[in-house]
Amino acid sequence: MFPGRMTLSPPGPPCGPPEELQELAFIERPIRRSLKVGVIETVCSHMTEELSTCVRNEEYDESGGDDNDDDDDDGTCWVKLQEAEGNPRCAQSDAVCRSVWRRRDSDGHTGRLQDLLSALSQQNQDSISQSHHQTAEEIDQLTVDEDLNDVERAVYLLSVGQEVQRASVISNLPSLVRQNPAETFRRVVPKVREVLNGAGAEIQLAAATSFLTILQDDIILIHTHTYSILKTVLLHLNHRDAVVSSAWLETLLSAINALPKETIKQEVLNPLLYQSQLSHSLQARLAACRILGKASCKFDSLIVKKELLPLARSLCRDVESEVRVCMCHHLDSMARTIGVDDTRAELLPELLELAGDEESSVRLAAFDSIISLMEMMDGDDRLHLLVPLVMSACDASSQVDEGVMVSLSFQFGKLCSGLAGSLSDEQKRLLLQKFQVLCITGLPTEENRMDVSESTLIRCNCCYNLPAMVAFVDPSHFLSDLYPPFSSLCSDPEVSVRRSVAASFHQVVKLLGSNVHVIHKELLLLLQDSALEVLDALMNHLDETLEVVLSRGDNLMLDNKLPELLSALLSAEQQVGSSLRWRLHEKLLHRYSCLSRLLPGELLHQTFSARIFIILTTNKVLPVQKEAARTFCTFLRYNRKQEQRQEMMERLIQDLAQGRSYWNRLRFLDVCEIATEIFSRKYFNKHFLIPALELVHDPVANVRYKLCQLLPWLRSSLRLPADKLLLQKLDFCVQKFLCREKDKDVVAMIRKTVLELDKLDLSEPFHMRHEWDLLDQKKEKEEMLLLEMVSLKLTVCLYLTGFMDMCSVVRNSWSGSRMMESSALTNTWKENEGTVKPVCPLQSPCLCRRQQEAHPPVKR
Repeated sequence: MFPGRMTLSPPGPPCGPPEELQELAFIERPIRRSLKVGVIETVCSHMTEELSTCVRNEEYDESGGDDNDDDDDDGTCWVKLQEAEGNPRCAQSDAVCRSVWRRRDSDGHTGRLQDLLSALSQQNQDSISQSHHQTAEEIDQLTVDEDLNDVERAVYLLSVGQEVQRASVISNLPSLVRQNPAETFRRVVPKVREVLNGAGAEIQLAAATSFLTILQDDIILIHTHTYSILKTVLLHLNHRDAVVSSAWLETLLSAINALPKETIKQEVLNPLLYQSQLSHSLQARLAACRILGKASCKFDSLIVKKELLPLARSLCRDVESEVRVCMCHHLDSMARTIGVDDTRAELLPELLELAGDEESSVRLAAFDSIISLMEMMDGDDRLHLLVPLVMSACDASSQVDEGVMVSLSFQFGKLCSGLAGSLSDEQKRLLLQKFQVLCITGLPTEENRMDVSESTLIRCNCCYNLPAMVAFVDPSHFLSDLYPPFSSLCSDPEVSVRRSVAASFHQVVKLLGSNVHVIHKELLLLLQDSALEVLDALMNHLDETLEVVLSRGDNLMLDNKLPELLSALLSAEQQVGSSLRWRLHEKLLHRYSCLSRLLPGELLHQTFSARIFIILTTNKVLPVQKEAARTFCTFLRYNRKQEQRQEMMERLIQDLAQGRSYWNRLRFLDVCEIATEIFSRKYFNKHFLIPALELVHDPVANVRYKLCQLLPWLRSSLRLPADKLLLQKLDFCVQKFLCREKDKDVVAMIRKTVLELDKLDLSEPFHMRHEWDLLDQKKEKEEMLLLEMVSLKLTVCLYLTGFMDMCSVVRNSWSGSRMMESSALTNTWKENEGTVKPVCPLQSPCLCRRQQEAHPPVKR
């Protein structure tokens, strides 16, 4: 809650698995390696073989060295070995050395080892001194005069600095342009251009990225600077490194948006005429395709048709399939520039020819381009050009190209919606059959050899197109035409497919409307899915789904489907709550708050309220606790039964405000903070304010600290003169804090709070209240309406019961005495006519219909 207050018990010894403790020890251990380690590693590797020879030539002492006093004489040599300790690479040499020192020095081998150790120590000292000397030189080279400004420092480093310094200056070029654009383009950019000549890939990529940032952020204000960048970009566009060339191409495409037409025509398009020729490299021709697609948006249709379209047509007939594919993808932008008539005359024949290309990638690109131009075609073009192409793809896609099949599955909904008016019934039936086949592509029941990833992608695309297909076949035919593939996708073995169908489930539900009961089983299946990714996708629009499903109300009760749905919702919450996905748990609780508008208060109180309260009191994640508090307060506000509302408030007071754990008392203050947003001031002051102020006596400083933070919120809910007594209690609470509080953090917070309280004006007139004051009045009216609805419901029930008793009396009298006058019976009807009308003021459609069934109108 605040510094120094979160740890309530002294830290104990570390505990946990040995692997974690070992890693923790590694983190805590200081780093002791120095520059000599590298030298030690090198020398120790050479020592190992020679020391091993010494071991093989010596005989072990049978006494193990226990009765030998010569070890003390040689103990000084072990000091020199300490430099090699701690190095993993020296472990082998260290072990060998220790075995040598456990032998007798009969043949002088120990003296030989001493010489080796002396040489090792001398080499370490020379290496360390040399390393310190090199470090000092590097520091001198990296030192820059502090009196230089940013532009001068950049020019200096680009001139005499090292490569890492030059790369840093080039990466920082956008900030220099923001600070001083004129000086940067006059002095720094020319130096950057000099550095780029012969520079490596790292500096080239840094320069391309910096220039791209400058162009995208609109830092440049005049075209002269853009032209300066353009000259640099064009100079390095055909770099031998493909990655560097691609980076410069992206910068050029961004520069086209900021350049005038004449500059683009002279500096970009004229050289492009030569780059598109077959004599140039493949990389240059691919760049020409992208530049054509980008530049066509800058010119009018006449220039594009006269100068750019012939160039695009030649690239569509390039010998390399990559060039033809790239040009196909950029014909869409050219078509939107030249218009519908020229597109029909110039581009569509070219695309239809590419749709029959020998390469599958070209056919796929042409197929996608034609579909993207569908909105530019009239009815005749769609009927005579697009429909035959789509039907041929549907007939042969499974035997010809997997790529076309994947693209068809992705575009299927768009095609069916766009071609619905141009298709015959037979063609619609064929398209529907093809969609049904695509929905089960790659499943074990199908005999095909398609790649698993490709088939999974096709089924995911089918899930994406489900809403469009429901609209295509009409919701009334969903059960016969689309339910089998829809059910198959909901139970697909791949998690990605089930996640995709869960993401579009709410749209299908909205389109089905009154026929939503058809997919009730699939909704339960997705709610009980074992994969949390599926639940995550379903929770994004669960409130919209439940609003349509629960609007059937009485039908759900008659079909006994509502208990199944509530059980599935509870099981989904338990599954998510037992996992570590607390963000998903928070989202789920937020979506469940819509149940207060869709379910009867008694049913909601029996099923969900208790579970939400358990989450509020036991969950350890603070965002989940706060969302559970918000959902619980929402259930409390829309509950229409006074006894249940009282029971829920008593649980909040007893288990949270008066709970034994200080964590629960902190949660109650969080509930109070949320309750100020949900309830009106009047309801909050009646039920929440007094229990919150009583926490001033809490023995835990954290609770008192939190209460000090909430005091301004509590005081803003008071209005004079109606809340005079409550204001006195709040002032008493503040005085108690000021007089008796001993905790320094709480004292500091209450002093800050007092300053905020002094700024509040409780006597503010009505016409000067803020907008949230008007909102509070609306909340209060809604709460009063809920109470009136409950009392009116009871009154109607009593009246209806009395009227039924009266009807029974009249019926008995009629059978006993047939001499009753008809006028007396007529008067009886008139007296009770105003009270027996089937009035149902409840807002919930479920409750309205249920009330009408419980008390049907009596026929006269």
